[in-house]
Amino acid sequence: MQETPEHILKKYWGYDAFRNPQDRIVQSVLNGEDTLALLPTGGGKSICFQVPGLMKEGITVVISPLISLMKDQVDNLKKRGIKATAIYSGMPFFMVENELNNCVTGHFKFLYVSPERLKAVRFLESFKNMKVNLIAVDEAHCISQWGYDFRPVYLEIAEIRKFHPRVPVLALTATATPQVAEDICTRLGFLKKNIISVSFARKNLFYAVSTCERKEDKIIQWLNAIKGTAIVYTRNRKQTEKFAEFLSQSGITADFYHAGLSAEVREAKQKAWMFDKFRVMVATNAFGMGIDKPDVRLVLHTDVPESPEAYFQEAGRGGRDGKTAYAVLPVTTSDKGILEKRFAEEYPERDEILRVYKALCNHLQIPVGAGEGEEFRFDPDKIALHYNLTPGHLFRCLKLMEKEGYIYINEAAYEISSLKMTMGVRASYDFMVRQPRFENFILHVIRSYGGVFDGYVRISEMKMASRLGMPSDWAIDNLEKLEKLGVWEYKKASDLPSVTFLYPRLPEADFIMSPKIYGTLKKNARKRYETMIEYITDNTVCRSVRLLRYFGDNQAEACGKCDVCRAKEEQKPQLELQSLWDKIKLTGTTHFPTAEAIFSEIKIKKTALHLAQLNRLVDEGFLAFSPTEGYRLIIQK
Repeated sequence: MQETPEHILKKYWGYDAFRNPQDRIVQSVLNGEDTLALLPTGGGKSICFQVPGLMKEGITVVISPLISLMKDQVDNLKKRGIKATAIYSGMPFFMVENELNNCVTGHFKFLYVSPERLKAVRFLESFKNMKVNLIAVDEAHCISQWGYDFRPVYLEIAEIRKFHPRVPVLALTATATPQVAEDICTRLGFLKKNIISVSFARKNLFYAVSTCERKEDKIIQWLNAIKGTAIVYTRNRKQTEKFAEFLSQSGITADFYHAGLSAEVREAKQKAWMFDKFRVMVATNAFGMGIDKPDVRLVLHTDVPESPEAYFQEAGRGGRDGKTAYAVLPVTTSDKGILEKRFAEEYPERDEILRVYKALCNHLQIPVGAGEGEEFRFDPDKIALHYNLTPGHLFRCLKLMEKEGYIYINEAAYEISSLKMTMGVRASYDFMVRQPRFENFILHVIRSYGGVFDGYVRISEMKMASRLGMPSDWAIDNLEKLEKLGVWEYKKASDLPSVTFLYPRLPEADFIMSPKIYGTLKKNARKRYETMIEYITDNTVCRSVRLLRYFGDNQAEACGKCDVCRAKEEQKPQLELQSLWDKIKLTGTTHFPTAEAIFSEIKIKKTALHLAQLNRLVDEGFLAFSPTEGYRLIIQK
C-alpha cells in the first residue's frame, strides 16, 4: 500500500497535517503538473518538494543559489534518515565526481545544486542519466528580469528540462509580484500557468516606521520596550561589528554576523544565538536564509532596505511561532535622500562597469579570449584598493555584469580545507625516517583520512590539532611546511567570494550593457526604490496593506496594528466628535431643548456613546447647556 503525503509528513517530520496551501502544492506535483508556489517567508517551502520527492521513484534535483541553505537542508534530511547531497562551488573535483556517480546509481533521493552548475558538461552528462522525479527551483524570482534579484544562470533551468521533458517543475519563492509570477511560468516553460499561493499577510507581525533624530537611540528604546530575541540588520560588515559593540556597551547582549567571517565562526555564532546565549544578532542580509528561530520578537534595520522584497523577507523572520512580533524601521529626515543617492550609485554608466570588468580580469591575470567556465577566488578589498574603487561600488558593478550574463558571483563560496599526498606510500615513510619531527603528524593524517593517496580529501585542522593536543595554528603551520617540502598538496579553507566567467574575457569594444536588460533592470529598481520611499514617508496607508499591494494583493485589509492604523484609531474619537459637531451645525438651528431633539434633528440614534460626545462638545465650549434652556450653539465656525 502506497503511503499518503500525510503519512510521509508524519513519518519524517512529525506533523499531523500540512499548512495551507502545502497540501495543494504537494498534490499538484504528484499529479505531474508544473507548479509555481508563492509562500511567505517561513511558510514551509521545502516540505512542498521534499514530501513528493520521497513519494516518487527516483531523485529530486533542487536548484538553489544559497550554499549555506543547501548545506542546512542536506544536513536536516540526513538527520531524518533521508539520503541527500549537495554540489556547489569550491568542492574538490573528486568529490563532485563521486556524488554525481552516486546520484546516477540511485544512492540519493535529493541532489541540491547551485544554478551555475547547470552549464557544466560533467553535470549535464550525469543529469541525463539520472532517474529524475522532480526539478525544484528555490528562489525562483531569480529567473525573471522583472525580479529584484535576476540571475541569468537561472535561465539554464529551462534548457535542462529537455533531458527529462515529462518531469514536473516546482518553482518556489516568497517574493514575487504578479508580473514576476507570470514571467517565472513563461521562462520555466510551464505548459500551462499553475500558481498556488496564500495571502502574504502576517497577522501577528506589527509594522512600524519610527521617526527619530538618532537611530541608535531609537533602536535601544525599542529593544528596551520589546523583550525577547531580536535581529538588527545593517548595510555593511563593519557596521555589524560597531553596532554589536554599541549594544553590548549599552547593556544589551549582542554579537555580529556577516559573510566575511569563516564558516566555522558563522556557525558558532548562529548556534549561540539559536540557543539564547545572547539576545541580539546584528547582521548583514547574509543572515536569515535557512535561519528558523521561531521566537524572534523584534526585527530592526539601521538602514532602509532597497526593495520591498528584501524588507518583506527580513521583517518576516520575526514571529515564526505565531506570537506577536514587531518589524520596526527607524528613519530620519535624511533617509529619503540616501535612498535616492543609493539608486543613482546602483546603476553606473557602461564605461564605469567596463573599468571594473577590466580591473577584475587584470587582477586575476585573465587575457582576452580566456577564462570561460573557470572559477576564481578574489579578494574584493585588494582589488578595490589597487584600482581606486570602494568595495561597495566594485560589487554593484559585478552584480550588473552578472545580470548581463558575463559572470556568476558567489559571495559565500566557502571551500573547506583539503589535502592530497604527492609522495607515494614508500616515499612518505622514507621522508619520516629522514624528518622524525614530522612523523607523528604525517602518520596521523594518513591514518585519519582514507584515500589521501588517491586524491583530495576534506580535512579539519582544528580536529587534527585537538587529537594531537596542539593548537590549530600549529596544525596549519605544519601542513604548510610539509607542502613546501613536497609531501602533499594543501588547500586551505577560504571564505573569499568566487567569480565564474560564463564567457571568455571580451575585448573592450565587445563589452555591452544591453539597453533591454540594463534598462529594464534600472526601471524596475526605480519602482522598488519609490515604493520604499513611499513606505517611510506616507503615513496614510496601512504598512501591511502597502507591502501586500506591491505583491499584488489588492484585497488586503488594514491590519489594525501598525503605527498608521494605531494612529488612526487614536484619532477616531476626535474625528467622530468633529462629525457630530458638523452635523449639528448643518441643521442651521442654534437652540435645542433636549438631547433627544438634537439626535432627532440630525437623524442618529441616541446612545451612551453619542451622549458622551455631546457632553464633550459642552465641556469644550462648542455648546452651552442648562437644565431649563437645553442646548445652545456657542461656536459657529
